[in-house]
Amino acid sequence: MRPRNLGEFVGQRHLLGPGKPLSASIEAGQLHSLILWGPPGTGKTTLARLIAKAANAEFIALSAVMAGVKDIRAAVEAARTARAAQGRATLLFLDEVHRFNKAQQDTFLPYLEDGTLIFIGATTENPSFEVISALLSRARVYVLRPLSVEDLLSLLRSALTDAERGLGHQHLEAEPTALDLLARAADGDARRALNMLELAASLAEAAATRELTLAVAQEVASGTHRRFDKGGDQFYDQISALHKAVRGSDPDGALYWLCRMLDGGCDPLYIARRVTRMAVEDIGLADPRAFTLSLESWEAYERMGTPEGELAIATAVVYLACAPKSNAVYVAMDEALADVEEFGTLDVPLRLRNAPTRLMKNLGYGRGYRYAHDEPEAFAAGERYLPDELPDRRYYRPVARGLEIKIGEALARLRARAPTKG
Repeated sequence: MRPRNLGEFVGQRHLLGPGKPLSASIEAGQLHSLILWGPPGTGKTTLARLIAKAANAEFIALSAVMAGVKDIRAAVEAARTARAAQGRATLLFLDEVHRFNKAQQDTFLPYLEDGTLIFIGATTENPSFEVISALLSRARVYVLRPLSVEDLLSLLRSALTDAERGLGHQHLEAEPTALDLLARAADGDARRALNMLELAASLAEAAATRELTLAVAQEVASGTHRRFDKGGDQFYDQISALHKAVRGSDPDGALYWLCRMLDGGCDPLYIARRVTRMAVEDIGLADPRAFTLSLESWEAYERMGTPEGELAIATAVVYLACAPKSNAVYVAMDEALADVEEFGTLDVPLRLRNAPTRLMKNLGYGRGYRYAHDEPEAFAAGERYLPDELPDRRYYRPVARGLEIKIGEALARLRARAPTKG
């Protein structure tokens, strides 16, 4: 069911609609190097083939999973032969381009420069991180989107009625609810949708029926997962959305993204670790119980596993989303680290050093130190605990939320007792 022309291509109207730059260049047969970035089953390979066909160019397809520099050199020789014998350009399509390392990607550069090859790379990973800048500067990046349910329904109906390339010869009658279920279960992936349709047709044929029912579709679609590439862009996009929903005090949004990640097969222990990070970064001392609950949910999952442990993590996520927020400690640590880097290795003041030996006492270690417990409220008013060469600092500034309200009041009361300078 691979489209034979742009008219049969389903989806990607933001790239291939009337007047769009990519569709205009394809229709004009104008070749240029490009990177196609998008999830599986969105038409990257098909688009590359259509571009080559429209330009009457030789088409060479390689997969970075299997190919190496030797294959690239063979493609270059084939391209030179095609140009010399027929005057035809050659389009080299490299699937999974992100799997090539820097040296392998560098191999393309001279052949793009001299026009030997037109390059199209396909990737499910962010090209900003996975494709070298020299190659990116020579290729335009196009972002392909997951297919909509309507797009997938159109594709499934075409496959059912196409007797030449699809299932039209089986004369199947499909319940609308069955096709709708398959389209939704495919989750934007045309390849997955067609595979499920083919399996459903096989089940119907085995049952000696020409009807593709909802029950058959449910059997085929059971156990499918939403898009979730562990370690890829969607992985980090979704954990980012979860973190931002917690920070934004939205328990509903936080629960949704938690369930999306769990549904996609994310390791709950990874989520538990990130939730604990959220507790210290975004709630902090405004509600110290958030940190405790996060650690307990992590431990609960380790002890109970799925699904009970996942409920413990969900409990922590909801608590964090509803808790008062403070990043005061997070900001304070960043500022302190900046001073450490800027001022270098400053000496510890002698009064703050321990003096376990007579020699150290004779050198002045610990001399003048004021033991806080011997002073009113266990606070040595006016004592300074920073290096003498470092200017006065207030890294930690409690926010006016949660427990930090009381912490801020206590610090202000103690600091007010410090003698004024001058």
